[in-house]
Amino acid sequence: MIANSGWRDIWPRLLERPDALMLELGAGGELLVAQLRAGLSLVLLLLPLVNVLTGEYSPSEMTAGMLGVVLAVVMSQVWLALARQRGRYRWLPWATSSYDVTLTSLVLALLAMGSPATGLNSMVVWVFYLVAICMTALRNDGRLTIAIGLLAMLQYGALAVAVFALADAPEQLMSLDYGTATVANTVQRVVLIAMMTAITSTVVYRMQRLVDLSGTDGLTGLPNRTWLAHRFPGMLETTRGQGGSLSICLLNLDHFKRINDEIGHQAGDRALRHAVDVLQEQLEEGDFLSRLGGEEFALLMPLPIGRAWERLDSMRRTTVSQPFLADPGADPIRVTFSAGIAGWPQDGADLSQLLRRADVRLRQAKLAGRNRVLARDP
Repeated sequence: MIANSGWRDIWPRLLERPDALMLELGAGGELLVAQLRAGLSLVLLLLPLVNVLTGEYSPSEMTAGMLGVVLAVVMSQVWLALARQRGRYRWLPWATSSYDVTLTSLVLALLAMGSPATGLNSMVVWVFYLVAICMTALRNDGRLTIAIGLLAMLQYGALAVAVFALADAPEQLMSLDYGTATVANTVQRVVLIAMMTAITSTVVYRMQRLVDLSGTDGLTGLPNRTWLAHRFPGMLETTRGQGGSLSICLLNLDHFKRINDEIGHQAGDRALRHAVDVLQEQLEEGDFLSRLGGEEFALLMPLPIGRAWERLDSMRRTTVSQPFLADPGADPIRVTFSAGIAGWPQDGADLSQLLRRADVRLRQAKLAGRNRVLARDP
């Protein structure tokens, strides 16, 4: 069990809107869930056939089961078609998860019309509440998991209230196959739904933390190469859809090995963070700075290449004007960087092509004397 202090840390994170990387991963999870749902719905077609052959279920149960299976098969194909357009419909995980829960409630309600006890006690159908909640973990959105858990508790609770209110005699709440529907049993199942929601929420939180750790540079706190690789396709898609421009800049701090040798690696790390702080202070909305490794960084700007050069060259001059002080009274150390810029779509159609072109220009800037920004080939 998680301590109260743990929940104080977890709860705010679960209620946050996932960042771009989590949404991208969640879109892949939505497609996986859609494929799983489509496969399971086809398997469910066998259940009505088994019911007919065995004759163990009443006509009303078989009718309810058949209606539920047909609806599940049709809708699973609709959801699959939408999920294949990864990330296009941000509302899709909410719609499909709500559908999974509501379909379960609908089948239970149809069963209750024939036998109230069956509607409340059919564990074969009820367990799909837990399945729906569990599958929200693949969407990487804590808000979704909590909302779907609450929806399941609300719908099953409302069904139970209706069944108990409409039962004219205690005998209607009894069944030879499903036992007696009681308030105690119903409350226990609502508690089980709540427990599954809490467990799945914790799993989502842990997944988010693992993604944070894998996508964040430990020294500077900046996104790393993994984050950039996952974030860039979505940013490029947005830029293309809006008819905008996008530039990617490769920055490399000049003579940084010499700085490390002169003042030591610990002070060198502080110098690196100093340079990052200066750069971050100059970022504008839509800019994304990430550390690729060592003293190399990538900066995405939603600007044409000419405007990106003006911005980055201004950032270079500002960085030069704010030297690093290793210790009080020590000589200031001027930190400079060289950079190369590539623009989409003229310099490449994807991240790897743009990075290669920016790297060529970065090396040219180094050869030309460092402390400069190049946006075109000489």
